[in-house]
Amino acid sequence: MKLFFRKYGSGPPLIILHGLYGSSDNWVSLAKSISDRFTVYLPDQRNHGQSPHNDVHDYRSMKEDLYELTQDLGLEKFFLAGHSMGGRTAMAFALSWPEKLYGLIVGDIPPVSTNEKYSAAYSAHSEILDSILSVDLKGKKSREEIEAILSQKISSPGVRGFIMKNLRRLPEDSFAWKLNVPILKLSLGEIIRGIKLGKSDYREVSGFPVLFLKGENSDYIAESDYSGIRTLFPGAEFVTIPGAGHWIHSDNPEAVRKSFLELTGNN
Repeated sequence: MKLFFRKYGSGPPLIILHGLYGSSDNWVSLAKSISDRFTVYLPDQRNHGQSPHNDVHDYRSMKEDLYELTQDLGLEKFFLAGHSMGGRTAMAFALSWPEKLYGLIVGDIPPVSTNEKYSAAYSAHSEILDSILSVDLKGKKSREEIEAILSQKISSPGVRGFIMKNLRRLPEDSFAWKLNVPILKLSLGEIIRGIKLGKSDYREVSGFPVLFLKGENSDYIAESDYSGIRTLFPGAEFVTIPGAGHWIHSDNPEAVRKSFLELTGNN
């Protein structure tokens, strides 16, 4: 699949992958802030942003999309980072093609979810997707009208605003979602569960720095996850981003920026 991507700066190549409901837009500010140190590529993952829609949405397909993009760009080796769902895509890629990486940054997500976390996350995201699906966009004339409908089911202004970024106006003055919402709903279990381990193309990875960024106020990564992470990435280090929840790059962009530069030796 040919992914849409944005490109900023010059220097060693760095690819950053967004999370569920996100797009390349989410990382533009950070990309610009380090564009004097890196050539930053921001892809939209499948079924998100301006990339194509497809009936398959899993980590195998997403890592293969990324591999195709790197081949098209002629990138033999690069730094790779990803947040949430994008972090799992990045881990899946690293486990399959470690020889292509200078370093890996994973934003606030473990490789797999525990049963307890899976149930809570699945329920929360299922409600969000059902809320989006419940909005009939036909005949809607304004973004405000659509957000008013969403507000009846999504009470958080932050979450609602994030979802609204996925709304696009069509030429005939109507609206559509950039997200492939029905397929994301069908694939939600696999997205939340995490990357499938034990496959022949997965292996213990070392030889380059691996950094996990944990939001101070987020419970996505617990200390109990550390041993499992180090089974896959023995040299993994963990950095807590002060004052941040799950959306580390929005809550404390300067700390995330510094972590990127420190990992790559560009500080």
